[in-house]
Amino acid sequence: MNPGARSMACSVVDCELFFLHAPMRTPLKFGASTMTEAVLARVCIRVRGRGGREAAGWGETPLSAAWGWPGPLAYERRLARMQHLAQELISAWKEFDCTGHPLEMGHGFLQDVLPGMWSEANRLHQAEEPMPWLAALIVASAFDLALHDAYGNLHDRPTYELYGRTHLTKDLADFLEPAPGSGLSFRDRYPSDFMLAQPEKRIPVWHLVGGLDPLDDGDLNGSEPDDGYPVLLRDWISRDGLRCLKVKLRGNDAGWDFERLCRVGDMALSRGVLWLSADFNCTAPNVNAVVEVLQRLLKERPEIFARLLYVEQPFPYELEAHPYDVRPAASLKPLFMDESAHDWEMIRLGRSLGWSGVALKTCKTQTGAILSACWALAHGMPIMVQDLTNPSLAMISHAQLAAHFPTIWGIESNACQFYPEFSRPEAEVHPGLYCRRDGVIDLSSVRGPGLGYRIESIGRTLHRP
Repeated sequence: MNPGARSMACSVVDCELFFLHAPMRTPLKFGASTMTEAVLARVCIRVRGRGGREAAGWGETPLSAAWGWPGPLAYERRLARMQHLAQELISAWKEFDCTGHPLEMGHGFLQDVLPGMWSEANRLHQAEEPMPWLAALIVASAFDLALHDAYGNLHDRPTYELYGRTHLTKDLADFLEPAPGSGLSFRDRYPSDFMLAQPEKRIPVWHLVGGLDPLDDGDLNGSEPDDGYPVLLRDWISRDGLRCLKVKLRGNDAGWDFERLCRVGDMALSRGVLWLSADFNCTAPNVNAVVEVLQRLLKERPEIFARLLYVEQPFPYELEAHPYDVRPAASLKPLFMDESAHDWEMIRLGRSLGWSGVALKTCKTQTGAILSACWALAHGMPIMVQDLTNPSLAMISHAQLAAHFPTIWGIESNACQFYPEFSRPEAEVHPGLYCRRDGVIDLSSVRGPGLGYRIESIGRTLHRP
């Protein structure tokens, strides 16, 4: 440990929460749910350093109940309970008696505070469906991101330059355990050891092809928006120079899934798209259902099968309750954990069950994403950075994660498909992040201390709940 690291420590002195509402121009289908609006939690945390200096930091996350809390309880009720937990976290962070680096503080909060608050929230609403841990992580992530941003602002440095031995009082062995029999050790290793030497400024971008998205003229029904943005997949590919398409599937309808992959694949082949991925969003009933689709694709459409880079989270995400041996599917195409990858311990379990790689999201907290990336990369598991339809500030922290770690191929970014106008205040400062061109997003405007928001230049008006 660097003796000077303790002098760089901070503590939380204040916390504020805002909710932002973003109506969608077209519906977004998530498994069995269809979203028409997103509600985002935006958090400001103020920290104080050892010398008395203070700085503020910001974090933002869509409260995606459709993704993080699929279930029979009404969507509005699930969202309301997530918002209520967010309001409870304000006082919890103000009262959190911890000083240190944000990775250490964030880890402590996730271990010692959030589980009790989550359990209490479910106890108070025991007549209703319990909130999953994933939904609690989504709520907590805006606070955690704000803490990491504040630490960088406090020291007037980019946050990603502060994940090494100079600033951390603990090495990764204090947070992570290697897989049994791996022969690995995290002693004297730090997150900076797994990061790129130079962050990427231009990142290949993946476009989401939703289950309701029209591909060509025959899919139009007359209800599509006429707002100057593309509607058809072919027009998105042409306008944005797309080279990567993520295809949402049903999971419980192998025939529909096969036909959808073929239709999108044919368009991809004819328009110069390099890669496809398939996302079942936890809806496949068993491993054989995925094997059936992949084997049929290999047999009947090998040229499309060859473009399929990986398959994302086909099975129920609670691995302990559904410990499927996924090797039969993973032997055909790399299988990436997404909803299942709550933290490095779930990734360790997934690896033992045959999962190939990990799709990381900042909506499970910046702390968790950093630690999960380190664990996965140390064990030879490829990583991706996936979207939660992140607009505005959430897009910046999301892109920063992909810019600093070696992903298998770029980043998913689809907020410009569903609510492009909502991010206009941020896009005036960071135009390359919210407008995809030549198949990439451009991070050249993201600079300065913290997470690089340059929030003082962003003209967005906030209203307290």
